[in-house]
Amino acid sequence: MRVIAGEARGRRLFAPEGDETRPTADRVREALFNIIRAEVEDAVVLDLFAGSGALALEAISRGATSAVLCDKSPRAVQVIRRNVELMRAGDRVQIVPGDWQRAVSAGGERFTLVFLDPPYRMTAVYAEAARRLHEASRLADGALIVMEHDAASPIEGIEPPFAIEDQRKYRDTALTLARYRDKKA
Repeated sequence: MRVIAGEARGRRLFAPEGDETRPTADRVREALFNIIRAEVEDAVVLDLFAGSGALALEAISRGATSAVLCDKSPRAVQVIRRNVELMRAGDRVQIVPGDWQRAVSAGGERFTLVFLDPPYRMTAVYAEAARRLHEASRLADGALIVMEHDAASPIEGIEPPFAIEDQRKYRDTALTLARYRDKKA
């Protein structure tokens, strides 16, 4: 696994061992960042279920301002720390060890780009995480939520103030992109 573009292009990243995490394939990550290229520059990123941190670190490499990475696996958090150090991105990255709800309730920044890539069996978490981010006022108006999921299991329960903008399939992996519109903004 490697950083595909930006200031850290070509840098190899570590992935947690075992089957506890499922890193996003390089080809899917490359396709995703081609789709969202206009969203990344100066983005404030949240990567829930970060695993190796590859999605957020790719965004940092491509010009995102900052990122919060969350994972409850101690092994994954260890790998994320190692990858952040490898990229010399410690001044732009905050690591939140623990359950995803902790990252939603911790801090006060408003995110412009969110990656949701939970274990595929956790199908209900996509809509729940989006709803909680909205309720906690953690999303900037126009924020983009990128949801990676099993292509055989479409995302359900995404409702206003979110609107699905795009859906793509890459063999057994699917990407669903939803835009947040804050009616108060």
